Amino acid sequence: MRIVALLLVIAACGGGGGGSRGLTPGEGRVEVEGGRVWYRIVGSGARTPLVVLHGGPGVPSDYLKPLSALADERPVVFYDQLGAGRSDHPTDTRLWRVERFVDELARVRQALGVREVHLYGHSWGTMLAVDYMLTRPQGVRSLVLAGPAFSALRYKRDDDSLRATLPESVRSTLTRHERAGTCDAPEYQAAMGEYYRRFFARRLPWSADLDSTVTRIDPSSDRVMAGGCGKTTGPLMSYDRTARLREISVPALLAVGGYDPSTPAAARWYQTLLPGSELVVFDSSGHLPMHDEPERYVQVLRDFLRRVESR
Repeated sequence: MRIVALLLVIAACGGGGGGSRGLTPGEGRVEVEGGRVWYRIVGSGARTPLVVLHGGPGVPSDYLKPLSALADERPVVFYDQLGAGRSDHPTDTRLWRVERFVDELARVRQALGVREVHLYGHSWGTMLAVDYMLTRPQGVRSLVLAGPAFSALRYKRDDDSLRATLPESVRSTLTRHERAGTCDAPEYQAAMGEYYRRFFARRLPWSADLDSTVTRIDPSSDRVMAGGCGKTTGPLMSYDRTARLREISVPALLAVGGYDPSTPAAARWYQTLLPGSELVVFDSSGHLPMHDEPERYVQVLRDFLRRVESR
């Protein structure tokens, strides 16, 4: 998700540089409200840095590693949000607020000293990206909104329609355990595995990074933010920014899988609400096209970022 004065001059003249002075590969931590978040910078090219916002909440950024392929021409900044992956895991549930995550992103960007950025958000990360943009930050050149979910009600309706296509035995297992609150049960996890293989990552076998992500999910923030285990409470359960998408004027790319719970139909609707936005559907993919169609996915992102920088 800084080089030298020369690049600042190039940027001022409309070139590809993005104020990435001194942004060198490596890892570090940033102090935020509630603890410290871990980040990793990959690549040191001259083009505008890409800051990556992972899904979840509570999901580490490992599964987005395929985006590292873009680091041959620009820095790519990954960070684990508070409560995820290598970042601190506080127990104070008052921290799980959308506005705190927005402030966290602002603090990460400030700590890295990145003057201009492209923002990439996936799933919950698209919500975070949109809410950040509604604070009117300076220097964001474009948005990539992958598996977007700007209406929780629409997402749930579409997700329910996909779940209805699962075998009856799988559906009944999911429903029974969600009603009982026993989503840690092996039977439930096996049923969710079937769901994930159809609608999240369809390409088998899964990569080690994706496996690592699934086994390292911290459920605490998800249970508060999005309910968790079939519950219908939490701030994200009523999330809806569709009425405010027109306030965002930077170039935006919507990317969605053909089998994505964030359905192509929903993405087409969002596209009509985002002025001048583009939409690409990855027909063979679920919610994670970066795993199902990695080569095409990276090329689509690369081409979009280059087009933005050439304007």
